[in-house]
Amino acid sequence: MSGRSGPSVDPRRCRALNAVAVAEAGSRSGGSVVYWMSRDQRAQDNWALLKAQELALERKASLYVCFCLVPKFLDGTIRHFDFMLRGLAETSKDLQSHNVGFELLKGRSVEEVPKFVKLLQRLGKKGPVHAVVCDFSPLRVPSEWAHGVAAALQKMAVPLVQVDAHNVVPVWEASDHQEVGARTLRPKIMGRLKEFLVPFPPLRKHPHAPLTGKGAFNLDAALKSLQVDRRVGPVSFFKPGAAAAKHQLEDFLRRRLKAFDTQRNNPNVEALSGLSPWIKFGQISAARCALVVQQAGKGDTKKSAEGFVEEAVVRRELADNFCFYNKHYDSLKGAAEWAAKSLQKHSKDKREYVYTRAQLEQAKTHDDLWNASQRQMVSEGKMHGFLRMYWAKKVLEWTKSPEEALATVIYLNDRYSMDGRDPNGYVGCMWSICGVHDMGWAERKVFGKIRYMNYAGCCKKFRVAEFEQRYSSSGSKGSADEAASSKQTKPRRSPGRSSRAKQTLRSATGSKRAKAKPLRNRNSASASAASSKRTRSSKTVKGRSSSSAKRRKP
Repeated sequence: MSGRSGPSVDPRRCRALNAVAVAEAGSRSGGSVVYWMSRDQRAQDNWALLKAQELALERKASLYVCFCLVPKFLDGTIRHFDFMLRGLAETSKDLQSHNVGFELLKGRSVEEVPKFVKLLQRLGKKGPVHAVVCDFSPLRVPSEWAHGVAAALQKMAVPLVQVDAHNVVPVWEASDHQEVGARTLRPKIMGRLKEFLVPFPPLRKHPHAPLTGKGAFNLDAALKSLQVDRRVGPVSFFKPGAAAAKHQLEDFLRRRLKAFDTQRNNPNVEALSGLSPWIKFGQISAARCALVVQQAGKGDTKKSAEGFVEEAVVRRELADNFCFYNKHYDSLKGAAEWAAKSLQKHSKDKREYVYTRAQLEQAKTHDDLWNASQRQMVSEGKMHGFLRMYWAKKVLEWTKSPEEALATVIYLNDRYSMDGRDPNGYVGCMWSICGVHDMGWAERKVFGKIRYMNYAGCCKKFRVAEFEQRYSSSGSKGSADEAASSKQTKPRRSPGRSSRAKQTLRSATGSKRAKAKPLRNRNSASASAASSKRTRSSKTVKGRSSSSAKRRKP
């Protein structure tokens, strides 16, 4: 900010989205500045909001924040929108306590943001709308929104400035191209942490009062206005909002950070931060998390802190890099040439099992570990990161084509996971099925050169039976759908292995499990490399199954 209000926002975080220049401070005072909030839904530690306040203070202008609520977005359910809107309700109160107006707009941003600007122009007779600031998302639809609003505002002679408030190192500063993988982006990120991972100045109580946006928005009306699937209900233990996010971070530091380095790939141990829902919805800054964890990472927690920064900064920003520079981030067209050719070559390979999307969604496969992982995501809105790789790769193995596999895992992740519809989710699916940010491995049936995972490899990592029991159909913690009186069918418990040969496609046959080589977790240096031996070989044709104990060579 200006000299009287603290340090200014690094200009390298900002870029103009239209051809209208921001007028120099002092040319006209009064009026207003607008922050169109989208991805970063918080009042504190938000570089986009701080940039908007910087511009407003320099021009003695009022400051407003608006948020556009669309009735439906991708495959988001009431689980996602309830979390988001309740967090926004908290954010709006925080903003208003700082004398910043907040307006929840309903409809398409390309129409509603310019309309809101026109309203402020009518209200603020003493000055213009000096600028609109927006935050950044690399995803296709939000990018279209931003450029649509930019064009509309240009016709009104209002500048639109975009600020990357989500990444520690702004995506366009970290790299000017799609990176091969973490090994190429890591030095570019880590080498610039001292420049960009810096303390946040606080949001000031704004000295120029807003003319509108002073009251609380109607949360119930906002929820009722949505046209989303309400069968996937909210998850009670993910409390929305910045205060809950701060509590989650503190709890991680106090109870789990020490174990993070050695236990983060063990689904039976609580070693993860669990912060992804709040980071995804921008209710807490990943930079704030990294700063706090770095500060706490001393002595016996130093390696854990380093591992957290690797995942929360390097790997997460690698996902933004991929989605920003590859418009096909959610299709096989986005795969590297070697992976695309390999998948195409093996696309017609006969699958040992073939499941429908409905069977997968209801966790009705022959694999107890896969079923347990799916149930965890359905009931808790999350899936352990190590298991998410196994889960996605098995869908490639059990569906008719890689295209169907990718579409299925994206659908399930976006529908049930709290951090779905996010670059991390898309890249995780692309890594598992299309080899994005990975290398080619020994060629095998169905997978081609894509890295393979199997059940035996998981058994070497953690107590698989313990996890299976915890999320068995009878021992599951209970789905969020049930908690919300959903009509969705609860999956049946997987049959015992002794009776699997009698089951139809809904419960395909199993066989002996082979040993597996160590597997390396995409998000962890401590995971190991993929297995080279096939497991649970069995044949299924149109609902009839016949067991086969043959093992396939790598």
